[in-house]
Amino acid sequence: MAASQPHRLTQGMTQNRSDLPPFDDRPYLVLGGAGKTGGRIAERLRALGLPVRIASRSTEPPFDWAEPDTWAPAVRGVRAVYAAYHPDVAVPGAPEAVGAVARAAAEAGAERMVLLSGRGEEGAFHTERALRGSGIPWTVLRSAFFAQNFSEAFMLHAVRSGFLAFPAGEVAEPFVDAEDIADAAVAALTGDGHINQTYELTGPRALTFAEAVAEIAAASGHPVTYQAISPADFESGLLANGVPQDDAALLAGLFGAVLDGRNAFPVDGVRRALGREARDFSDYVKHTAATGVWSAGPQGDPEDR
Repeated sequence: MAASQPHRLTQGMTQNRSDLPPFDDRPYLVLGGAGKTGGRIAERLRALGLPVRIASRSTEPPFDWAEPDTWAPAVRGVRAVYAAYHPDVAVPGAPEAVGAVARAAAEAGAERMVLLSGRGEEGAFHTERALRGSGIPWTVLRSAFFAQNFSEAFMLHAVRSGFLAFPAGEVAEPFVDAEDIADAAVAALTGDGHINQTYELTGPRALTFAEAVAEIAAASGHPVTYQAISPADFESGLLANGVPQDDAALLAGLFGAVLDGRNAFPVDGVRRALGREARDFSDYVKHTAATGVWSAGPQGDPEDR
């Protein structure tokens, strides 16, 4: 994950240390702490002087969404939980796993759970329902397509190569900045007024993927072309690049569904959650271009998270 600049770490957050509840030494559990949102959330919590527990397959205690025996030990003794389900909240098995973790957290005395969900993903609604029925106070962050997918994930290699082929047609998308998601998650984890709320998080304007890469090219000085392809061709390309069959089918199916126009409009979830406007895609592009990440060669891309 690209490191956040110090001045951006808490920019736009509506809380300071004096706004927080009385100090509690129980940690905030971040499931998915190495990802685009989890890492940012952990940074913000630590900046507020709050204890954080990152849980993954390599931590102690370990946590693995595919290993139910790891769930209860990971949530034991925590104050609140942030959950980003892998591989996606819309896949079969996600409702059962998220619901079970939420119940375990409630039984262990956790005060709330914040779930990263997907905007317009029909399967995700079942996972959200499982969280709501678990008995723990909850907040759902239903997010649009991440702006950071152009710079920290699977599209970075294509942007660096100067050619992005993607199954989005000419559909517009109100790309959301992961910084906004992290701010909203920290507000929901630590503040009042977010319990049992669902926030749809988007940027303030919708752009087509062609328009998005044009902004990236202009800011970075690195030419990038976009070509619309079918979900089937996208899946074939993933397979040709060594992506496992199940993962390739999941991504192609997911993008083919949510990039059909159903999400092609911005909403006010960031303002509802944080009391300010969402970051514009141009702000993300300007900041990211300054890091030089798009100017590097196609080799050495960071791990897709």
